[in-house]
Order: sequence, then structure tokens, then C-alpha cells
Amino acid sequence: MTDRTPEADASETDSVSRRTYLQATGAAALGVAGVAGCVGRATGTLATRVTDQPADIGDFESLVVTIQGIWLGPEGAESGADGNETDDDGGDDENATDGDDADGNETDGDGGDDESDEPAGREYLEFDEPQEADLVQLQNGETQLIDERELSVGTYRFLQLDVSNVDGTLEGGDEADVDLPGNAPLTFNEEFDVRENTRTSFTADFAPVRRGNGSYLLRPVPRGIEVSYEESDGSGDDANGTEDDS
Repeated sequence: MTDRTPEADASETDSVSRRTYLQATGAAALGVAGVAGCVGRATGTLATRVTDQPADIGDFESLVVTIQGIWLGPEGAESGADGNETDDDGGDDENATDGDDADGNETDGDGGDDESDEPAGREYLEFDEPQEADLVQLQNGETQLIDERELSVGTYRFLQLDVSNVDGTLEGGDEADVDLPGNAPLTFNEEFDVRENTRTSFTADFAPVRRGNGSYLLRPVPRGIEVSYEESDGSGDDANGTEDDS
């Protein structure tokens, strides 16, 4: 029979504990390495720009929109505002009132219940700081960069602007009443890709349209949306040129 002292028992217990700890940490390290290998994905750059078509911008001394972020719609996502686009002339909106706009989207009259139904699948990207753009200064092809970031490669069905404020001053100094369609995000239904080692430039084109009641509606201009691709190596070559929605 072997005599065991308490010190010997403690020593053996410590040895077993150390072996167990080393085995556990080794397994954990392998697990983390495996996960890291799985989640690594190719990325590309998305640059979001804004511009303005003429429409009724001539009525304004300044029209400053504040943009908080963007929503992106991957395959299968719902925009929740598919009908808020208009053509360059925006003709039908001249007779729209506060109840409904020409496309049937509810505006300030009612439609509050729609806010509780969050569209499925879209991804929200908030800017580090809100971006302001004066649409009066963004005419005749002028654009303003409001965001640029790295994203995983993929195809997106639409881009939306999260406009938190519109501050309009008419020629002569009067304040303008400018609404968004149904208080919904400005939706630009133009499919685009984020490609590996490529800078995708998405230019969102929108303009104020005068309505019959004297107010204005800020609307996307589908024919003015532009998407272009440029290799990130600085070659300056546009992979697909410019795509216009016609």
C-alpha cells in the first residue's frame, strides 16, 4: 500500500487541471481559426452620390436635405416604397394633394399604420454623421458624395435614402413646404452589384415637384439614376460604363 500525502494529491490534481486546460484552449483556438476561415468574404466599395434634375428646383433659393443613412436591398428584400418613383417631368404630381400622391402612396393625410410594417430583408447603414446636400447646387450634372464604405460582394435590387429633414427656401425668401412620398424613404429601384476590388458609384437622382396645393413633393427620378464601376487599382477604367434607367 502506497502512502499518499495531501501535498502529493494536490500536485497530481494541478497537473491534470493543466492538461485539461491546454487541451481545451487548443481546441478553442482551432475552432476560432475554422470560423475565421469561413466568415472571410470578398469585398468591394460602394460610393453613394446624390444629384438633382431640374423639375421645379428653379423655384428655390436653397433646398437642403439631411440624409441619415441608406437602406440596401439584397435579393428577396422588400423596399416598402416601390411606387414612390416618378419620371423627369413629374406631371401627374401637380394635382396631388396631402391625402394621396399620384401613384397611390399615402402622404401626410394618413398612413401612419404603415410605419409598423417594417419591410423584410433590407439592410440599414447609418452614416457616422448626417450628410446635408443643397439640391440647388447639384444641377447640370453636379453630384455630391455622401457615403463610401466597404461591403461584401453581392447584387442589390434597390437603394433607399433615409432623409430626416428637408429645409426649403423659395426665391424671395419664403419657406417652402416640401414632403416625402408617404413619409417613406426615397427609393431608387435600380439593380447594382458590389464587386470584388471594384468601386461601385451609385448616383441617386431626385427633385422637388410642385403640387396643386402649392406644396412640393421630393421624388426620385428613375431616368437620372446612374451606376458605374471602376477597378480599385486606380486604372480609372469603367467596367460597364454608365447604366441609365430608361
